[in-house]
Amino acid sequence: MKKEHIPNLFEIRSAKLKELADGYETQKKFAEKAGLDPTVVSRMLYPVDKPNRRNIGEKAAREIEAALNLPIGWLDNQDAKEPSNVSYAGPYIPGKKYPVLSSVQAGAWSEAIEAYTLDEVSEWLESDAHIQGNAFWLKVEGESMTAPAGISVPEGSFVLFDTGRDPVNGSLVIAKLVDDNEATFKKLIIDTGKKYLKALNPAWPPMIPINGNCKIIGVGVETKMRLI
Repeated sequence: MKKEHIPNLFEIRSAKLKELADGYETQKKFAEKAGLDPTVVSRMLYPVDKPNRRNIGEKAAREIEAALNLPIGWLDNQDAKEPSNVSYAGPYIPGKKYPVLSSVQAGAWSEAIEAYTLDEVSEWLESDAHIQGNAFWLKVEGESMTAPAGISVPEGSFVLFDTGRDPVNGSLVIAKLVDDNEATFKKLIIDTGKKYLKALNPAWPPMIPINGNCKIIGVGVETKMRLI
């Protein structure tokens, strides 16, 4: 009766290395990912009885595991499963919460945010965005910021506005009429020193010129969409 061959540590490492290499388009691409010379990888994968075969020593095994984000000792474990392309990113760290204020009627002037106090806010949403001033969320209503291509902010989206960020050409902003104390959500256009508010929806009316009649309250930095 033929005795069953029990692979030694070097053979196990070579077999596990082959499992990894087989997941790449070429052996060269795998070698680059593992931080090895392609010829070295080739020799590590030689059959046991082939001359010039290179064993995977302790130091090399640990370096390969580190380069491929594998647990220490993975190459030594014959039963270790092939790694997933999804890796643990660490514990969930909640972002800062900001109040959801009055809905913005996208494409029409709506209620001003000053009409609300934080005591009246019943909903808060998280964000890990870098905020330079005070911030708040607004829920979009209407279709003026829904675009057929490029950036689109459809009805029902929540937009986070940073009141401490300076608006630039192309910023999505919340703007308020100075006299009427009303607000709207639009794209800021700056052309040859002149400023305009523009809807993203091409079917909406032309750009609204800013000539001292409105104030930029905040710049949009993030959007969220709830499906249920």
